[in-house]
Amino acid sequence: MIPKKILFCTDFSENSAPAREYAVDYARAFGADLLVLHVVNSSRLGYPAFEAGVPFDLQGVLLNIEAAVKKAFDEVQQELGEQVRNVATFSRVGVPSAEIRKFAEENSIDLIVMGTHGWTGFRHLILGSTAENVVRMAKCPVLTVKSSDDPDKLE
Repeated sequence: MIPKKILFCTDFSENSAPAREYAVDYARAFGADLLVLHVVNSSRLGYPAFEAGVPFDLQGVLLNIEAAVKKAFDEVQQELGEQVRNVATFSRVGVPSAEIRKFAEENSIDLIVMGTHGWTGFRHLILGSTAENVVRMAKCPVLTVKSSDDPDKLE
């Protein structure tokens, strides 16, 4: 099967750079559309403020995040637009693995490309693996690309 729509999932970190290269190369090689998705992890939005009882403006936080994502997407659109014939960017708020899966189904994605953080042990147990959950639940093929970074140096 030749993919016509490729979904590249990014958190805008250096960790996602190798996966981005694969997504671009595959989109060019297959003449596919490249959809770029960033999911704001809603489970981390209130921590630790909600638990500590510290009031804060959630709407303000979301507006700041939205502005940062828009700026990053403008850069992605400009850079990738020169390399791939059709690039579109999307942002969602929610649990990343669930939002990626839903987005892929809603948009008839043929291939998902995403990076892995390479976490192991306790960090993996606590933070989980978005990539692992997407691989298990997606209805289309998923290409996971290891980060070249040392997992102990990742935040």
